[in-house]
Amino acid sequence: MYYFLALLTGVLITVMVAFNGNVTARHGMYTATVVIHAVGLLCVSFLLLAKREKPILRGATTEDGRRIPLFMYLGGAVGVITVIFTNFAFGSISVSALMALGLFGQSLSAIAVDQFGLFGMARHPFNRRKIIGLALMLCGIGVMVTDFGDNAAIWAAIAAFGTGASIVTSRVLNARLAVHIGTRRGVFMTHITGLLVALPLLFILGRGEVGFNVDYLFTPMFFIYLGGMLGVIVITLDNVTAVRIPAFYLALMLFVGQVGAGLAVDFVIDRVFSVTNLIGGSLVAIGLFANVMVDKLSDK
Repeated sequence: MYYFLALLTGVLITVMVAFNGNVTARHGMYTATVVIHAVGLLCVSFLLLAKREKPILRGATTEDGRRIPLFMYLGGAVGVITVIFTNFAFGSISVSALMALGLFGQSLSAIAVDQFGLFGMARHPFNRRKIIGLALMLCGIGVMVTDFGDNAAIWAAIAAFGTGASIVTSRVLNARLAVHIGTRRGVFMTHITGLLVALPLLFILGRGEVGFNVDYLFTPMFFIYLGGMLGVIVITLDNVTAVRIPAFYLALMLFVGQVGAGLAVDFVIDRVFSVTNLIGGSLVAIGLFANVMVDKLSDK
């Protein structure tokens, strides 16, 4: 069930990225980041109000009775870094390369989290028998990376890799916080910290952007502003799955869902079908399946 939820999350991420990309193109990166977090904050606040829950839980502690470390509240702030890295890399390398390098960053970061139990997560030591499956995944990533022609592309590749690392860090921090204060409160705090970082960046770096006009909400493209709402759903599902699936497998399941949804969206809207992405995504999926089977055989 949790693996299916991870796949569904990957599909939702693809739709969310498409919506948020349109908001960024219309208003600018920093304005869009504020708008996305503000919409998400409104949505989760409505949920808390409907459930009659206080947004902040006082006196919450960890399993051993200590106060929750401050770093657990930084998932939203790290999420802002993810958005900046993604927008920096976008346009300098292909979308498939951005996706693949992001997966590479996620994979290495997730392996480190699993191996050492970082941020208080459960340890899942790397099994040497998974090397074949990992090699297939790396081949799939390599198939999707095709363009490195200049220095801009190299820096974009580094940013894309950083995107993957920041995604895993944000996901783990959000999930750990949700364990202690509840899922909805965790999502609320994620958006609060993200907004507290996004607003200063807007005033410092985004003063020359187009800005936001309320009239945009009453245009036929109003639905693109629902990316923040989808973000609430994505973070909620992440909080559920991140503590039940090894970080490495979660990253890969999300990727498979994203690739599948991306292929479908491209075909339906633009009548374009990427054989490269299909081959790359299939290799990643086969490698993932092989490693899951290794785990099942090891448990017997």
